[in-house]
Amino acid sequence: MQGKRFTASSCAIAALLLGQSAIAQDLSYNLYGVPGLIDTPNARSAPDAEIAATISAFSLQQRGSFSFQLLPRLSGTFRYTGISEELGPGTDGTFDRSFDIRYQLVRETDIWPDIAIGLQDFLGTGDLSAEYIVATKRLTPQIDVTAGLGWGRLGTRNGFDNPLGALDPWFDDRPARGRAEFEEGGTPTGQYFRGDMAVFGGVTYEYSDKLTFKAEYSSDAYVRETDNGTLDNRTPLNFGLNYTWRPGLDLQAAVLHGSELAAGATLTLNPRIRQPVSGDEIAPPPVRIRPEDAQAALSWGTSEDQLRDRLKEEGIILVGHDVRADTVARVRYTNTQFRSEAQAMGRVARILSAELPAAVETFVLEPMQAGIPLQSTTLQRSDLETFENRATGAAEIAARSTTEDAGSVDGLTIVPNTEPKFLWGLGPYANLIVFNGDAPIQLDYGLDLRLQYAFAPNLEVKGLIRQSLRDIPLADETEAENDLQNVRTDGRFYGRDGHPVIQSLTLAHYGRPGENLYSRVSLGYLEQQHGGVSTELLWKPTDSRFALGAELNYTAQRDFEQLFGFQDYDVVSGHLSGYYSFANGFHTQVDVGRYLAGDWGATFALDREFDNGWRVGAYFTLTDVPFDEFGEGSFDKGIRITVPHDFFLGNASRDKVTTNLQSLRRDGGARLEVDGRLYDIVRDGHTAGRFGDTFGRFWR
Repeated sequence: MQGKRFTASSCAIAALLLGQSAIAQDLSYNLYGVPGLIDTPNARSAPDAEIAATISAFSLQQRGSFSFQLLPRLSGTFRYTGISEELGPGTDGTFDRSFDIRYQLVRETDIWPDIAIGLQDFLGTGDLSAEYIVATKRLTPQIDVTAGLGWGRLGTRNGFDNPLGALDPWFDDRPARGRAEFEEGGTPTGQYFRGDMAVFGGVTYEYSDKLTFKAEYSSDAYVRETDNGTLDNRTPLNFGLNYTWRPGLDLQAAVLHGSELAAGATLTLNPRIRQPVSGDEIAPPPVRIRPEDAQAALSWGTSEDQLRDRLKEEGIILVGHDVRADTVARVRYTNTQFRSEAQAMGRVARILSAELPAAVETFVLEPMQAGIPLQSTTLQRSDLETFENRATGAAEIAARSTTEDAGSVDGLTIVPNTEPKFLWGLGPYANLIVFNGDAPIQLDYGLDLRLQYAFAPNLEVKGLIRQSLRDIPLADETEAENDLQNVRTDGRFYGRDGHPVIQSLTLAHYGRPGENLYSRVSLGYLEQQHGGVSTELLWKPTDSRFALGAELNYTAQRDFEQLFGFQDYDVVSGHLSGYYSFANGFHTQVDVGRYLAGDWGATFALDREFDNGWRVGAYFTLTDVPFDEFGEGSFDKGIRITVPHDFFLGNASRDKVTTNLQSLRRDGGARLEVDGRLYDIVRDGHTAGRFGDTFGRFWR
């Protein structure tokens, strides 16, 4: 079990890092990881939903950037920069975290250029802070010309008075931020479009479909670096090239300021475009067309064992049924194979058409997950026969079917569970840790032992025992960084003695206490640092895009050896949560309540989800912890990416891997990381959720 999961995760991550992309384009990224020339931006936008990861460096700065085209014209970037000898030769370096946002105001036409406006490092220390308005025009099939106006860093070379000062004197000056402000960081700089501005620009020449030459005039004078003697700034002219090694992987090289050599690489991937990979997903069985005389076929039927075995071949477990040789068949099942519940439902419907008497016209299908029924969909067998091979078949089935809250077990014949109650798996694990404190990239690896025992479909024990093979010395004592309990910053002390640790060990129960209501109770060692009891209640109708949830937890902080003991810190935490799923694939979530360190506040999250299972989102948390007490970063924020395995592997799978790009992991705004929260489980099966969004996979 674990070996299969590890292989799938490794393949998915490897494919992501290789940057597979099906889009051939003339767009290239600059050393800051945004569409641009060399060290300055241009006005181009990446294709909608494109993800770009850029690593670049010269002697003074090493940058790692993650960019996402959130909308066709709106993009955002998270950047992690190592700044060498920040205060001059022989001084220590530092690490800077910053966020960018840019919007394309005008799209290129025969007359107009692309025009974009952007904020660089608008939410960070301000070390790299700049604002710009830039235009880019294609003059010939090979030549692009860019010109822009910059503020901040982009207004430091040959700058001139800011014309916005005529509107308000506030724009005339750009106050320098003090050292304490730089170290605190994480808050809006509040200096947008202030101070002198300057002109920048350049030209690109596409020599071939692989090689592009670039030249630019940079308005960033690198004032601090030049003044403290760490940069020999000879000229504002930079020269470089971009080489497309293969689609999705670009290499950059440049000469900066007449004295510095720079290099970079950009990996791009678009989650909207799936690579044509081979796989072994089993083709669905065809719908069986009934004879014209349905009554004559009443004797044609199937046994419970045969139906169970046919469904099992598709990775679907038969839970209960009420199959009568009149007109209606009701089937409750659990999909263990397909990411889309709609695809699993299509398989179930096909099998029922092949196995049930011809007189049965109505199918009532009830998918389950975690032992709880998610909904009840009623469809007609004659519709299956009519629309199976039509281009609009899935839409026709969706329009003719009805979905409502799942009924009780009354009338169902419960099928004995023949699946093993106890499962275990031993295999390797590898965790890539990025942007963690002063370590841009870390790798944790070792062996995982996973254990699972099901007392009932909705009641099971899960455990994860981990043996890290990473050589990390045991820390002797904690280091308090503020007055808060170290509920997260002590994470570096857990499991560092070289012995196996209990990563998690929980007993979880899921239930349906009422119509449109779902419940969860989890008890045990809930995560790496905390254990106790977590309870949750969710209200979500099947056809509602809105959901409400409540969670209440009582937990204690675990001992550093991660076995059975606890420290003397315990806390009651919990949240009221509101969820809304927009029709365009965006999902928002607001959690209001108390966090693990005892602070009160709210977390705001926005995710963009694609029908193929990809999900990219951002979040931030504001609590009553003052920014200066929170520490570097000022408040909790980050970017999260979910990658479905089947996107890369071509095989049906419900597995996925989620990566958090977190600016810093601090104690303020820390929430319990309990497994199996209800919303994502429930939304999988609802028409106003992933079930409805992916209904096009019904016939797949």
